[in-house]
Amino acid sequence: MKFDIEYIEKLAKVLADGSLTEISLEDGEQAITIRKEMITGTPVVAAAAPAPQAVQAAPQAASATAKEEVKRGKPLTSPMVGTFYKSPSPDAKPFVEVGQTVKQGEVVCIVEAMKLMNEIESEFSGTITEICVENGQPVEFGQVLMYIE
Repeated sequence: MKFDIEYIEKLAKVLADGSLTEISLEDGEQAITIRKEMITGTPVVAAAAPAPQAVQAAPQAASATAKEEVKRGKPLTSPMVGTFYKSPSPDAKPFVEVGQTVKQGEVVCIVEAMKLMNEIESEFSGTITEICVENGQPVEFGQVLMYIE
């Protein structure tokens, strides 16, 4: 199978119109990755065709990085794509701070998605050991928001 321009454009449209952030395909000696980045709030679609060796090396590099970044406590992840907020309003006190003890079900932050403010509750009780996201920063589904020990 050869990746033609029309096929790549269709994949890019699916990516831009949907909630996916990345599509990767590999066929023998050809590989393509199309990624949507939401850095400035405007989707950017980029395409690249790495060599098969690069595709095989990527999982090893990712697992090595994950091992180096072992954090203390259990990760609390974002249940959706949106914008992270530490407090209910810009002038209000943050829901939680590092070192604070929280109970299961307690609201720890807000993730705004499609103009809806979604309160994120702690999935377990413990102490906040790290808040991994800055206020107002875009977050992805499954991204670690904070660690609770």
